[in-house]
Amino acid sequence: MSLKEQFGKDVLLTGWGHSRFGKLTDETLESLIVQVATEAISNAGIEPGQIDEVYLGQFNSGMMPLAFPSSLALQISEQLANVPATRVENACASGSAAFQQGTKSLLAGTAKTVLVIGAEKMTHAGADVVGAALLGADYDMAGQASSTGFTGLFADVAKHYEKRHGSVSDILGTIAAKNHRNGVDNPYAQLRKDLGEEFCRTVSDKNPMVADPLRRTDCSPVSDGAAAVVLSTSPAAAATSPVRLSGFGQANDFFPAERRDPTAFNATRVSWQRALGMAGATLEDLDFAEVHDCFTIAELLMYEAMGLTEPGKGTRAVKEGWVFKDGKLPINVSGGLKAKGHPVGATGVSQHVLAAMQLTGTAGDMQLAGPRRAAVQNMGGVGIANYVSVLEAL
Repeated sequence: MSLKEQFGKDVLLTGWGHSRFGKLTDETLESLIVQVATEAISNAGIEPGQIDEVYLGQFNSGMMPLAFPSSLALQISEQLANVPATRVENACASGSAAFQQGTKSLLAGTAKTVLVIGAEKMTHAGADVVGAALLGADYDMAGQASSTGFTGLFADVAKHYEKRHGSVSDILGTIAAKNHRNGVDNPYAQLRKDLGEEFCRTVSDKNPMVADPLRRTDCSPVSDGAAAVVLSTSPAAAATSPVRLSGFGQANDFFPAERRDPTAFNATRVSWQRALGMAGATLEDLDFAEVHDCFTIAELLMYEAMGLTEPGKGTRAVKEGWVFKDGKLPINVSGGLKAKGHPVGATGVSQHVLAAMQLTGTAGDMQLAGPRRAAVQNMGGVGIANYVSVLEAL
């Protein structure tokens, strides 16, 4: 059973926009939002006045003085005056949280056309401000001093994993190299350089250890950027074919670390099961996936959470080439958060946009050969807030 069969209506991605990710000193949060939203509306072939609701995914958590940005989208056009606009926050999954809220408005019948935006401005803030803001997404470390920030939390995950299943340092280096190589073909990506496996596997002056065993190349960068998508219950006069949302899932895990297995993203697994179940699909039906690789260990654990391998066997997906661009399930063809960048509120929307581009054959140098179905997975915290979408070409 698909989403359409369950709810009696379609949810379509009819238009989208995407900014470059990186250190965008000449852009403001407002200019990024206006840029991508204007592009998405134009791409959808509609007028701003046809938007019934706006959802903005943004984390912020003290990284910017302006903490009330929902109405910035109304700067696009006078036609958006009085349109309901809501900021949505769920840590690094804020973009997908906004996407699912927009979806639910369509399914509830309170809107026919929704504009979903994800945006974040981070690089202007000092490393200490960004680090403290991100640690606000962790139950045990929020408000605490830390020299390694969120990297330290995922480094602990990697250490627990290695104790159970053996060293994965080289595999993590291969994952990093894969995503950097993919990022070269992504014009929106922050890091567009093929670093090679040897560099990514080796600690050096240019690739220092950030929090053992995670090197700099195992960590996604601090980024600015935005993305937007128009969701509708019916196709519009768009230049590009729409993409159907065939299933979605969300699951949250317990917040205190002591209540979670650090090597098994259990709620992440449930979000995958819910999305695939709604779509009436299996992993074998997917042609590619964009997953939340904030750190390379997160991508490795994602192979297991999604069911690509058994628990503890995630390295097999790398060793046997399954997750490469020419593998049976390419993962992070965009370069992922690792190379594309991770402006946290924008990430989930960006993943949906780039997946939609693949499914409509408009991904340029990133393009795979004729993909028909894809999944997007976005995560907040250490496996806490989890969202999965299944998209398909029409």
